[in-house]
Amino acid sequence: MNEEVKQAVLDFFKSKEKTKTKFYMNDLRKVAPEGMSNREFKKVISEMIAEGTLMYFSTGSTTMIQLAEADVDSKIK
Repeated sequence: MNEEVKQAVLDFFKSKEKTKTKFYMNDLRKVAPEGMSNREFKKVISEMIAEGTLMYFSTGSTTMIQLAEADVDSKIK
């Protein structure tokens, strides 16, 4: 089931890549299957971050999630 959720999250990012690259956890939560708790979903997102698929983006006051491949800062360096 986790693999299906991971794929759904990646599909969500791909479908929105022309308009947005960073999302709040609540935005991503929309792709979680019905009945999946917030805690379970956050664990899946954490796994994806640990794998290097996703990464956190922080503005200082807000934390968002983005695809690791969309990290503009690392491309500049």
